[in-house]
Amino acid sequence: MAKSAKSSFRCTECGWTSLKWVGRCGECQSWGTVEEAGAPSASITPTRVATSARPITEIDVESAHASPTGLEELDRVLGGGVVPGGVMLLAGEPGVGKSTLLLEVAAMCADAGPVLYITGEESTGQVRLRAERLGALSPKLFLAAETTVGAVAAHVEAVAPALLIVDSVQTMSAPEVSGVPGGVTQVREVAGALIRIAKERNIATVLVGHVTKDGSIAGPRLLEHLVDVVLQFEGDRHSQLRMLRAVKNRYGPTDEIGCFELSDSGIIGLPDPSGLFLTRRNEPVPGTCVTVTLEGRRPLIAEVQALAAPTNLPQPRRATSGLDTARVNMVMAVLERRAGVHIANADVYASTVGGVRLGEPSVDLALALAVAGSAKDVALPRGLIAIGEVGLAGDVRAVSGVERRLIEAQRLGFTRAIVPRHSEEPVPGIETIGVDDVAEALALALPGRRRRARKTAAPAEADDA
Repeated sequence: MAKSAKSSFRCTECGWTSLKWVGRCGECQSWGTVEEAGAPSASITPTRVATSARPITEIDVESAHASPTGLEELDRVLGGGVVPGGVMLLAGEPGVGKSTLLLEVAAMCADAGPVLYITGEESTGQVRLRAERLGALSPKLFLAAETTVGAVAAHVEAVAPALLIVDSVQTMSAPEVSGVPGGVTQVREVAGALIRIAKERNIATVLVGHVTKDGSIAGPRLLEHLVDVVLQFEGDRHSQLRMLRAVKNRYGPTDEIGCFELSDSGIIGLPDPSGLFLTRRNEPVPGTCVTVTLEGRRPLIAEVQALAAPTNLPQPRRATSGLDTARVNMVMAVLERRAGVHIANADVYASTVGGVRLGEPSVDLALALAVAGSAKDVALPRGLIAIGEVGLAGDVRAVSGVERRLIEAQRLGFTRAIVPRHSEEPVPGIETIGVDDVAEALALALPGRRRRARKTAAPAEADDA
């Protein structure tokens, strides 16, 4: 007798399969994600199609063009604006300003057509009060407080919006599916239903998503695959600066960022945020150095500060803010070993200005100059910036986009730049100096400091004279 086909079990997060049900996935270690997949069907019966296939040259593309939202920084990240039928997922930590941003966008887009804002976390009165404070009131902005996807579909049927905002997808539920709101099964079903509504009715849709403790989007990983655009809204709650990044974008680039300032009057786009990351002072101060970092394709001027203080502790303290701790420790080890800057018996504190986080390797050279300047109590010359990655051998490595960085520095009034050798781009108004290693950069940047002589394999021969 032929052996009957057995059903298998599959993880909805990573696709791992098993012959029996288990509570925890053996691949991604997620709980409650293993579900029965069922036996494969022997044949597939053709069904009725929604629309017939047409040559690609006959497809209309006018309806797929992006429409500007009115917020230039958001349009920059999206690649021009929202696309009809496109589904975006906006994720961020609690209190970062997701609802405030979307409420202002909804009011701006309501001028071109009706907008439906569904809130599952607040009452309509609370949202109305915030809208009055932000000045985001519009007669074409419709507001409803719902927690079921069926009610959302009914509101879409009645309003016929051009833009749908659901805040948030973790608070919505599908009554016909088991599980609590925010669970893996519910989030997957709710997201699938909202995506079907967006595609069938050609409605631009924005879903707000929560994040976990480690910063990843809560819910199944499948959620990020289903949507067209994944946006990450970042910012320190103690700072007014907010950054919007596109993690995934089917309609535009993923290397653009949008900068915003969160204030009592709402969120304001910052087309030129470089001034937020600099300190205004009359005289140079030891332990500070300015660099230019690239956030996507956007150059940003940022200031790195360091303080080296003598200590009697057996293990000196190392504290960082806005910088990668591992890279800071590496740069300090290179300074001690390759450049002769003695900081082994000193507490070193390193931070950035304005709450910006600098994780790009091009910040290494500026960090090295700031730490060395603080240890020697010597200030860098005015109008100097430093760009370059520092290697373990003390060499200064080339980085990408040097010309764009130098143009931004020259625009803000800087006149000299220390860059890696062979990266000296001719930019009018700014002098570029190429260096090979950290010791050479210190000799150029710190007045009165001589470069350490390199050791050679054999002593030099004396002159005959």
